[in-house]
Amino acid sequence: MEMLKVDGLSKRFGGLQALSDVSFNANPGEKLAIIGPNGAGKTTLFHLLGGQLPATTGRIFLQGQDITRMPPRYRLHLGLARSFQLNNLFFNLALIDNMLLALKGAERRHFEMFQPLNARNDLVATAQRLLESIGLWEMRFAPVATLSYGDQRMVEVIFALSSSPKLILLDEPTAGLSTAEANAFADTFRQLLKDREDTSVIFCAHDMDLVFNLADRIMVLYFGQLVAQGTPQEIQTNPKVREIYLGSEGS
Repeated sequence: MEMLKVDGLSKRFGGLQALSDVSFNANPGEKLAIIGPNGAGKTTLFHLLGGQLPATTGRIFLQGQDITRMPPRYRLHLGLARSFQLNNLFFNLALIDNMLLALKGAERRHFEMFQPLNARNDLVATAQRLLESIGLWEMRFAPVATLSYGDQRMVEVIFALSSSPKLILLDEPTAGLSTAEANAFADTFRQLLKDREDTSVIFCAHDMDLVFNLADRIMVLYFGQLVAQGTPQEIQTNPKVREIYLGSEGS
């Protein structure tokens, strides 16, 4: 069964057609990149998939279940997690507190109002495992604001992984990172996915090194329409893609 099926998805803001009749599938364990120039509709598509925006038309299925009109929290409980282009962290709180809040928020149970989060040994153990996987356990008591921007981006990804998702949406995960930081991010992310072979990843990025080194398949959006998809090799030689990025079909 497909992990994700998108059928005829469109989004209109008044007179602006931001996304038009987009259809695609994502398979279990597949790493799918979405690329396109600014204004192509990439973030709008992510907001529709994540439930932050309602679709104008079309349907979204997660492992065969229609999630088109589900709020984000229900999509999370079904296995869909996402990170955002801008960090969504509590910068004045310690890293461990951010991690515990993320783990607690991913649970179906309600908050225990009179139980400190650090009393939950299971959550602390999971937080330790996740933070150790990105080399930040020793920084657990440091305020998030003191971490490098690259580490903050990696923490965002760990937050997405904290719910043991079936599908992760990553919106520009290396935005604002230097080349060295972006390469380190990609290496760490590959390591994290080794134990999650069935977890699908859909990410959008302007970092072509990340796209072509990480993606199994690439989709190209242009003015809200899906104009090409294929393997990295197929996309590199696609005349339409070359026209979009180079301004002509020549080299």
